[in-house]
Amino acid sequence: MEIFNNILNYLASSFSTNLTAIQFVEASYETLIMVFFALIIGSSLGIPLGICLVTTRPSGLLENPRIYRILNPIINMVRSLPFIILLVAILPFTKLIVGASIGLAAAIVPLTIYVAPYIARLVENSLLDVDEGIIEAAESMGATPLQIIWHFMLPEAFSSLILTLTTATIGLINATAMAGAVGAGGIGDLAISYGYQRFDTTAVIITVIILIITVQFVQSMGNYLARKARHE
Repeated sequence: MEIFNNILNYLASSFSTNLTAIQFVEASYETLIMVFFALIIGSSLGIPLGICLVTTRPSGLLENPRIYRILNPIINMVRSLPFIILLVAILPFTKLIVGASIGLAAAIVPLTIYVAPYIARLVENSLLDVDEGIIEAAESMGATPLQIIWHFMLPEAFSSLILTLTTATIGLINATAMAGAVGAGGIGDLAISYGYQRFDTTAVIITVIILIITVQFVQSMGNYLARKARHE
């Protein structure tokens, strides 16, 4: 954190900007809070949804065309909405849940709704890549569908699932930047409130640099953990 703060102080002092390093640090912290809670809640919804899509699809372990035909279009419908439109469209629902339509807590609701179906589709793709021979071998040993999912499919797709969550995290970081348009706080709010509305070009440049560094770090960590999972 001290190194990060020193970098921000250097950038702020080297270029003309109305913002201080503390403001950038606080905005970065707000972004991390939004991403963390939206990812945790979104994953708790998206991963089961992804498993449900795989198991209820035609020829799935728990084939159920009715459930699949309901879930599949709903997930596609939510994923088709640009985040900024989703953010505005569910403002009444957001206010119902957290008691406010703007601010840090309010941003977590649309972020969760945005990322959950995204994770579900990515989890579905990861599980569909599992070798069918492994599933057939598990069935021949008398494993139940739940045992097959828990002890065979998920461990086999673990490396891919790590990359799935990495991609979802990066998507959330991008979405939090757009959430700044409605006063959600975070890096995006600084870029809009100061960079765009007050014509502070340096503030925009610094926020872009912060976002690039953050995304690169998340992707590198995801790649590293995925490699570790493959080699275990």
